[in-house]
Amino acid sequence: MLPAQGIIRFSEYSALYDIVVKKNTKWHRLNDMTDYSFVYDELKDKYCLDNGRMAEDPVRMFKYLMIKSVLGVSDADLVELCMTDMALKFFLGLVPEDNVIDSSTLTKFRRQRLKEVSLLDKLICKSVEIARSKGIDISRRIIVDSTHTLSRSNPVIPAGAPQKQARILRKTVYEADAPQVGRLPEKYEGTDLEKTMDYMCGLLSYLKEQKVSFYPVISEKMNLLSEMMDDITDHYTISADPDARVGHKDSEFFGYKGHLAVTPERVVVAATMTSGERNDGKELPELIRKAKANIPDLEEVVEDRAYSSQENLENAERENVEIVAKLNPVVADGRRDDDRFTYNKDAEMMVCPAGHMAVKKVHRKVTEKNRNEKFVYHFDVLKWRKCRHAALCGYKKGQNQKNCTVAMRTEQQERMLEKQKTDEFRRKYGIRYIIEAKN
Repeated sequence: MLPAQGIIRFSEYSALYDIVVKKNTKWHRLNDMTDYSFVYDELKDKYCLDNGRMAEDPVRMFKYLMIKSVLGVSDADLVELCMTDMALKFFLGLVPEDNVIDSSTLTKFRRQRLKEVSLLDKLICKSVEIARSKGIDISRRIIVDSTHTLSRSNPVIPAGAPQKQARILRKTVYEADAPQVGRLPEKYEGTDLEKTMDYMCGLLSYLKEQKVSFYPVISEKMNLLSEMMDDITDHYTISADPDARVGHKDSEFFGYKGHLAVTPERVVVAATMTSGERNDGKELPELIRKAKANIPDLEEVVEDRAYSSQENLENAERENVEIVAKLNPVVADGRRDDDRFTYNKDAEMMVCPAGHMAVKKVHRKVTEKNRNEKFVYHFDVLKWRKCRHAALCGYKKGQNQKNCTVAMRTEQQERMLEKQKTDEFRRKYGIRYIIEAKN
């Protein structure tokens, strides 16, 4: 049952907060500047209002997750920290002598109560409201980019996140206790999930028997790795991660992409999450739409070449927004009539709808027979023969090769090429670095 909203509790020890938690501390300021009641409104449909055992306050549970996100600790370490840290107890709305929740309660809230709840846009709107209330003048210009996030809960393909956490743990152990070099269980960095889980179980079991595990910097990383393993095990009994996909950044990854729009003042005004194979440029119309909810008079979008497709240039004209972006080679030198294949700017290759990247690029110049300059991208036909999505790419059984061809640029792209030669363009494009730090 959902508890009543806004219950005020009193304690003879509450005066300790005035002494210990100064008003200029981060958690005091976060508590004072934001009304978190919107969380209650968003989550009330997830609870029964008049039946069952009294639930933990959803606003407080949300604050627990905020602390977890900021500090980057496991559920178990978070609960232990909140029990002894007065600033965190103040932020959570607890009186000094209150107990904190059990870590399993937070795990359940994280996995179940937040399903199918879109808090992201609400949080962004709140942050923009706070920025304006504090006197920050929000520009009519946004910077757009994406970053990738590894899936850590897929039972078919071993996620990179737990293995990365295991490497961080090993490095920390070596720094704290050099003689442990050569004693830890042998690394496993293959693709077999069962072997990966066995390796991490062995690593944790070994460290639990060592004195070095009592060091807080090591125990926190052990708990976080253990939590990742629990999440993977939980998905064994539920399902695979149905939304994660193979994507390509600097290298191949399995997971998701986060797409952000920030202002030059470093205020996030729009964000979306997609599966890993999603082309960055296709999210631009949605980011512009969401950004206009916070900046109705938006004038300019600064972005990298992944967003300078013909479709985005046309959409920007309809939205009366100026695009400041360098044209990538595919856009500068050609375009496809269909949009099933997408361009990966990091690898400078085309990617098919199933997420397979081209293995070779051929530049065809103008000749007597071929009057249009083109780029031809060749794909590994062996992958296509086995791929269940091959029909989406136009592959026909028995083909010995598969490629896609990109033709010449449009008039709008010609204008963009001329624009990016100007000093004004270079000045505007120069602020794009801001979003790299935010990502």
